[in-house]
Amino acid sequence: MLHRTIHLFRKELRLHDNPVLLAALESSEALYPVYILDRTFLTSSMHIGVLRWHFLLQSLEDLHKNLDQLGSCLLVIQGEYETVLRGHVQKWNITQVTLDAEMEPFYKEMEANIRRLGAELGFEVLSLVAHSLYDTQRILDLNGGSPPLTYKRFLHILSLLGDPEVPVRNLTAEDFQRCRAPEPGLAECYRVPLPVDLQISPESLSPWRGGETEGLQRLEQHMSDQGWVTSLTKPRTILNSLLPSTTGLSPYFSLGCLSVRTFFYRLSNIYAQAKHHSLPPVSLQGQLLWREFFYTVASATPNFTQMAGNPICLQICWYKDSERLHKWKMAQTGFPWIDAIMTQLRQEGWIHHLARHAVACFLTRGDLWISWEEGMKVFEELLLDADYSINAGNWMWLSASAFFHQYTRIFCPVHFGKRTDPQGDYIR
Repeated sequence: MLHRTIHLFRKELRLHDNPVLLAALESSEALYPVYILDRTFLTSSMHIGVLRWHFLLQSLEDLHKNLDQLGSCLLVIQGEYETVLRGHVQKWNITQVTLDAEMEPFYKEMEANIRRLGAELGFEVLSLVAHSLYDTQRILDLNGGSPPLTYKRFLHILSLLGDPEVPVRNLTAEDFQRCRAPEPGLAECYRVPLPVDLQISPESLSPWRGGETEGLQRLEQHMSDQGWVTSLTKPRTILNSLLPSTTGLSPYFSLGCLSVRTFFYRLSNIYAQAKHHSLPPVSLQGQLLWREFFYTVASATPNFTQMAGNPICLQICWYKDSERLHKWKMAQTGFPWIDAIMTQLRQEGWIHHLARHAVACFLTRGDLWISWEEGMKVFEELLLDADYSINAGNWMWLSASAFFHQYTRIFCPVHFGKRTDPQGDYIR
């Protein structure tokens, strides 16, 4: 029997390589594409600044437009997710809820609650992995149930697993025509809100625009330069860059506007045709595998985003200095290069990865000796590509709290800035 399905978008805000949405379409007679804008859940689970809200709303609007082109629509329903689901499951006679599987503790708890609600109300729940290259549980199982804590060990486990699953086929208008679309009028009732509707500043200086369409355009732009793709090595990209000398795709991976599997296999095709190409850990594929590494470790490490109770994190007596922390966040340290980086972060929501390293080192083991947890929260608020696993993992790494313990390797906030920006162009 075919289902009446709510497909619940969480982080996979795209139509390409969306296996659980494809499964929903193939198993349903009626499909309601839904995004639940639960501000209480979002703000209690993570720090979200103005630029991140803009990027999210732009991504939802783009998803709605792409669904509309295929004969459907996106229904953005505001409210507490359990209350919203309970009411609309009954209103629409829903027999199935589909959603993307996520590894963050708060998203796991959400899925568990939805499954309990399904058992109570009589609907089935289907979730599939689509935000990472691999199901992290398979990696953990092959490593004896614990996460591999070195990149070398991690790559060995992946060699046993083989390549990731290939992306699923693109969705078509015919896929949606086989299912009954949401009733007329629902799209207007549950439209994507504007920033002003959420009491968010309507102004945004960020050059980044959210959405699958923009993410795919950026991907195509980079893939057209095959020489750049095959030769890129991450440490050699331009640090003082107002526009990224790397791919600049990370914000689109973070919200799932762009599929990491699609990117992985586009790279594989280019590498296969090249005589020589860069290799992990510094190649583009190597960067995707670093992402996977942090996802795997985070999925099996309690209290991953804090020092207390975190079994892989050194317990360090950091200083508590709210005034210096505030000056670092507001680009008022008095070190021009550090302040320029933090200014770009606040204005645009993106900075080069080595710039991230520099300001993280400055805040923690390099100069201020303030806990990495405080810096992680600031990055989570301001970075468009903020990601639970990668953000915390990199802050532990850069503060020498986990993964890396060469304390004396620091970025001098004066000399490194002069070496990379001798004319002061970036600062100006």
